[in-house]
Amino acid sequence: MDTIQPPHTTSHSFEGNERASVSMARETDQAASPAILSPTFPDLPTIPVPTVTKTRAKTWKHALGQAAFVYGLIHLVYLFITYLATLFKIDNFSAKTFPLRTLLENWNRWDTGHFTTIATHGYDAPWRTAFFPLYPLLERGLSFIVQDPYIAGLVIANLANFGALALLYKLVEEDFDQERAARTILYLSLYPAAFFLSAAYNESLFLLCVLGCFYCFRRGNWWLAGLCGLLASLTRSAGVLLVIPFCYEYLRQRQFQWRKMLSFDILSIALIPLGVVIFAAYCWFQFHDPLTFSHAQSVWGRQLRIPPLGFLSSLKLIWHLPILSFTSMHNVIDLGAGLVILALVVLGFVGPWKFRQQTIVYALYGATAYLFVIFFPSHDSEPLQSQMRLVMETFPAFMILAAMGKEQKLHQAYVIISNALMIFFLLQFLTGFWMV
Repeated sequence: MDTIQPPHTTSHSFEGNERASVSMARETDQAASPAILSPTFPDLPTIPVPTVTKTRAKTWKHALGQAAFVYGLIHLVYLFITYLATLFKIDNFSAKTFPLRTLLENWNRWDTGHFTTIATHGYDAPWRTAFFPLYPLLERGLSFIVQDPYIAGLVIANLANFGALALLYKLVEEDFDQERAARTILYLSLYPAAFFLSAAYNESLFLLCVLGCFYCFRRGNWWLAGLCGLLASLTRSAGVLLVIPFCYEYLRQRQFQWRKMLSFDILSIALIPLGVVIFAAYCWFQFHDPLTFSHAQSVWGRQLRIPPLGFLSSLKLIWHLPILSFTSMHNVIDLGAGLVILALVVLGFVGPWKFRQQTIVYALYGATAYLFVIFFPSHDSEPLQSQMRLVMETFPAFMILAAMGKEQKLHQAYVIISNALMIFFLLQFLTGFWMV
C-alpha cells in the first residue's frame, strides 16, 4: 500500500517518523518543565541534528547492504556462467586452453565497441552520434588510470549498476516498505536482459541518473534533481522524458496551486533537456546538423511510427516465417518482453496493485518511458530489435511486479522462469551470438 503522508511533504516515511519523534519530544519536555522552552521560540527542536543524520545514515547503510547482497549474488552467477561459457569454444576432450583475459573479452560484444571507439577517437562519423556522450566521456577519463577504455567501461557500468540498485531500494523502501523494495531490486536483477547493466553499455549509467533524479525530486531537492536529469539526457536522449514526472511532482508537492509555483526552484526543470541541447550544439559544430544524433537512427532502420505498427509487423513476421528461424525466434523474444512490460505499465494505473495518488508519478514515467521505446521501431526484419533490453529501463514496472510478488507462487514463478532465461541469454551474449 502507498504511504499516507501530509500534503505538504514528499513521501518519505522515515522523515515522517523523525517529525513525529520531534513533536513527541517537545510535548514531553513542555509537560515536564514548561519553563525550559522560550515562548518566543516555540519551534526549537529537541532532537539534535546529529540524531537525524544518524537515522538517515542507518537507512542508507541498510539500502547499501541490501543492494550489495543482491548485486554480489548475481555477479557470482555471472562469473560462473562466464567461466563455463568458455567450454563452447573448446572441442570435447581437447587440450586447448585460453588466457584468463578471455573471461573479460567474452563481455566485449556489439555496442561495447562503439562506446570504446568514441572514447578513443571521438565522434569520427555522424552515425556514431546515436550513442550519447556521457558514458564514453567517462570511459575516456577513467582509461587514463586503467589504460583500457573497455575495462574503464566495465568499471563504470558495474559501479552504476550497484548505485542504481541501492537508489531503487531506497526509493521503494521510503514510498512503500522494505519487503517490496527487496523484491524490486531482485526482480530487476533477474530480468532476462539485466546482464546488460553490468556489460560495458550505458544502460546502468542511464538508470542511475534517472533514479537519482527521482530520489532528489521526491525529496524536494529540485536543483539536484535537475542536475541528475541533465546527466541522464547526456547519457541517452530518453533522459528528456524526466521533464514529465519532474513537472508533475513539482505541482503535486505544491498541491497543484499555481501561486505556490512562483519559486526560483521552478527554473531547475530547464536543466533536464540541457543535456540534449549541449549534444545538439556539438553535432551542429562537428557535423553542421544539430539533429545528427536523431538522423543517425536510420542506420538501425529506426523511425517514428504509430506504436501498434511495430507490434503488428513483429506478429506478421512470426506468423509467416518458420517458427524455428532466427528472425521468428528473436521477434518472439522482443515481442514477449514488450507485452509483459506493457501489462505491468497498465497495472500501474488500474487494478489492485496500481500506484496511488502520492506515488502516481512512477506510473506516469513508466508509461512515458515505455511509449518512447515503442514509438521508434525498426523497419527491417527486426521491427522490435533490442526491445527486451530497452524496456528494462521502465523501472516502475518492476515495482508493480514486486507488489504482485507478495503472492508466493507468482514470486517463485518469476524467479525460476526469469533466472533460466537470463542464464540462456547471457550464454548467447558471451559466446558472440546477437542478443538484443
